[in-house]
Amino acid sequence: MVRHKIFVGRRRGISRFGKFPAATPCSDTAKLIDQHAISVYLKNLGIHKWMILPFEKMEAPSRCADRIGLSIPLPLIPNLTLLMNGWCFCCSKDLQSLLVFILVLLTSYLACRAQDLLKGKLIVEDDFTWIIPSHDSSSLEGFKTEKLKYIGGVDISFLKEDPSTACAALVILDADTLNVVHEEFDVTKLQIPYVPGFLAFREAPILLGLLDKLKHNAHPFYPQLLMVDGNGLLHPRGFGLACHLGVLANLPTIGIGKNLHHVDGLTQSCVRQCLEARENCDKDLIPLIGKSGNIWGVAMRSSPSSSKPIYISTGHRISLNSAIRIVKLSCKFRVPEPIRQADIKSKVFLQKFKGSAHLMK
Repeated sequence: MVRHKIFVGRRRGISRFGKFPAATPCSDTAKLIDQHAISVYLKNLGIHKWMILPFEKMEAPSRCADRIGLSIPLPLIPNLTLLMNGWCFCCSKDLQSLLVFILVLLTSYLACRAQDLLKGKLIVEDDFTWIIPSHDSSSLEGFKTEKLKYIGGVDISFLKEDPSTACAALVILDADTLNVVHEEFDVTKLQIPYVPGFLAFREAPILLGLLDKLKHNAHPFYPQLLMVDGNGLLHPRGFGLACHLGVLANLPTIGIGKNLHHVDGLTQSCVRQCLEARENCDKDLIPLIGKSGNIWGVAMRSSPSSSKPIYISTGHRISLNSAIRIVKLSCKFRVPEPIRQADIKSKVFLQKFKGSAHLMK
C-alpha cells in the first residue's frame, strides 16, 4: 500500500505548491475517504485547502517545520507532525492513521481558538486587594488593608504503572508560617492525552474541581493566591497552565517551572550559563528576555544549596515583580513551599489510594 501525506492550510489562493482542488485522490486508499465531507468540515473551520499526495512527492515535515513555523510533535500518533501556523502535514500508512490525523488537527485547532479566547481575559498586572507580607510591618501599599493570609499550591502526580491515573492536590499554606492549614485531593483517570503546548486542557479541569469544592463549601481557607506547578506567560503560545487556571478560577496565579520552555530563543543551557557567569554570581535572579525583547519571566536561584534555578512567570491578576516577591517569601528549599507540599502530599495520597484499591480487589 502506498504511504500518503496530507497537508492542510488556512490560506486562500495559490500556495507555494501551486493551485490545486479541495481534494485529489491518488490511490485506492484515498478513494475510501469521504473527501467532500472532510472538505466541508474543514472549510467550516476556516481551513480552505487540503490535499493527499504520495509521500515521495512532498518535502520532509521536519524541513517544512523549520521553514514555515511552530512544530508540535504528537508522540502518541506515529509519523505525525502538526504545524499550527501555516501548512499541516501528516505521513500515514493507512486510512485509520489519516482519519486520526484529521481528528487531532481539528481538536488542536479548536484548542488554539479556546486559548485565544481565554487569553483575551488575561490580566498581567496587580489586581488584588491584599498586602504582600513584608519584614517591615509598618509598610502599607496604598489603601490596601487586608493582608495575604492563604497561599494555595497545586500539583498532579501520576501512577508509574498507569500514567492515566492522576492524583491532584490542592494545599493551602499560612502565608506567615508556611504551615499547611488545609489540603484537598482527587484521584481520577485523565482521558485527554498530553500534547505539548496544551497541558491545561489535560490538567486544569481536575484542579478547578478542587477549587470549586472549597468555594461551594464557603471554606475559610480558600486561597487568595495560587501557585501552579507549570508555566504562565512563559509558554510557546504565551498562555500556560497558570494563565489558563487563573482566568477560569478568577484567581491571582503564579507559574513555577522546574524546566525552561524553549520560547523566543531562550534555552535552558544559556540561562544557566548566564546565572553562573562571574558578573551574575551575586545575583539570585535574571530576567528571561527573548530575541523579541519581550520579558517572559525570570530565572531565580531560590536556594543556596541548589544549582538549578526555577522559572517564574506571571499567571493571572499579578505583576511579575509581585510574583517574585511572593515566591521569595515562600521558599524554604528550591521549589516554593506551596508547590513542594502539593507535590509531596499528592504522591503520598496516590500511594495510599493504590494500596487501598489493591486491597479491595
